[in-house]
Amino acid sequence: MKKNSSQILNTLVIIVGAAVLIYGMSVEDNSPYAKIIGLVILMFGLYRATQYWSATKDDYKKDQENEND
Repeated sequence: MKKNSSQILNTLVIIVGAAVLIYGMSVEDNSPYAKIIGLVILMFGLYRATQYWSATKDDYKKDQENEND
């Protein structure tokens, strides 16, 4: 369950960052702060997701080996 909740959290962080970035690009006020904050949140979510994926990349192989035994 820990793995699934971590993956959901990473996805939500990416979606929130993308939403803030799109909002910052769509408002008529040309303030760069929303764009910067959105980009930072998006990159943080992507960083967390890649860390999760690299930590669990061998789980599929282990599951396959356990099923074959």
